[in-house]
Amino acid sequence: MSADSKQPRQPSDDGGRAATEDANSLLLSNARLTDGRTVDVRLVRGRIEAVGTAGSLSTAGARVDLTGHLLLPAPAEPHAHADTALSAESPGPVSYAPEEVQRRATEAALLQLGHGATALRAHVRIGGVDALGPLEAVLQARRSLRGLADLTAVAVPRLLTGAAGADGLAMLRDAVKMGAGVVGGCPDLDPDPAGYVEAVLEVAAEHGVPVDLHTDGDDPARLARFAAMAGGLRPGVAIGPCAGLARLPEDVAGRAADRLAAAGVTVVCLPQGGCAGTERRGAAPVRLLRSAGVRLAAGSGSLRDTANPVGRGDPLEAAFLLASVDGLDPAEAYGAVSAAARLAMGLPEVRVEAGFPAELVAVRGERLAGVLSLAYSRIVVHRGRVVARTSAVREYCDSAAALDLPRQARTDPGGPAAR
Repeated sequence: MSADSKQPRQPSDDGGRAATEDANSLLLSNARLTDGRTVDVRLVRGRIEAVGTAGSLSTAGARVDLTGHLLLPAPAEPHAHADTALSAESPGPVSYAPEEVQRRATEAALLQLGHGATALRAHVRIGGVDALGPLEAVLQARRSLRGLADLTAVAVPRLLTGAAGADGLAMLRDAVKMGAGVVGGCPDLDPDPAGYVEAVLEVAAEHGVPVDLHTDGDDPARLARFAAMAGGLRPGVAIGPCAGLARLPEDVAGRAADRLAAAGVTVVCLPQGGCAGTERRGAAPVRLLRSAGVRLAAGSGSLRDTANPVGRGDPLEAAFLLASVDGLDPAEAYGAVSAAARLAMGLPEVRVEAGFPAELVAVRGERLAGVLSLAYSRIVVHRGRVVARTSAVREYCDSAAALDLPRQARTDPGGPAAR
């Protein structure tokens, strides 16, 4: 035994530290990983402290049995519209009254949290008669969601060029000072798209914030100029949904994709449909962009607003569509809504390994392909604690045809469903 190990213990310090760690610890037991292993995962103070074989880890804190669930890094939502979400069925014009925007933004974020997205980037239009009111409402929603999900607001001005754009440019700077973490907008809708992009990049450089722009991407010359202006900007530039690239001749679209890749621009595609920031629907040419080496992430876009009245805001559905429609393998498809989405948003990487942030989602199923096909029951972990549960129970009538079919039923009203 070493001399150090013989030193008297400090009960007050060690005991206090142990009690604090117990209070902030969570053990996820019997979780299946994508490599086929079944493990225990111990979370302490918002991070993964240890991953061991099933039954090898213990904790004095809470425990969640994940038998029958696949444990994954949590998805992130890189392209939501908080100010218009859940407004499709509103009678009359959409209300942008701050209390209405805050209510809808909060409800929308909680819906997406239930799907597994523990971090969200929400585009919010500023200017006009509503000025900065909707942004203030979304920032208030962000404060109310603290501890449940991380919400970042993108300030989206209407016009930025000419005499009409002077007010918009001043308001964009005010929006960043208020707390908008990203600057964005729709250059396609400005009389001078290149001037609009230049103004946004200037504000981003002044304040050291990322850029996230809406564009249909159907003008290769405009994309080339944008890539030239945006290349190397830190902390990063994203554009989307770029559905117009799919309408260009393949060789033209390929050259545009090469320029975006060389500039390090991320394209955020919207497999579930368009959004209010673009006028035409469709989807980006995912395989072409990937083959060119473009950084590609996937978002949900509109959540039940006039641009998509049936939008679900579900990252796993976006991954499902990337696999089923675009032909990505399940790991690539899920990566677009998890690792790639987090990278596009400037968030730390998440792996189910010791030392990484405890941003996780457990989905009933054994393999990733099955999870993307039938992603019903989910348990969501944010900063090391369970923040949302969704449990789906499938039952069949007692008939000869259904006797051998799988059945899910709850054994514990407070716990996850069990087969």
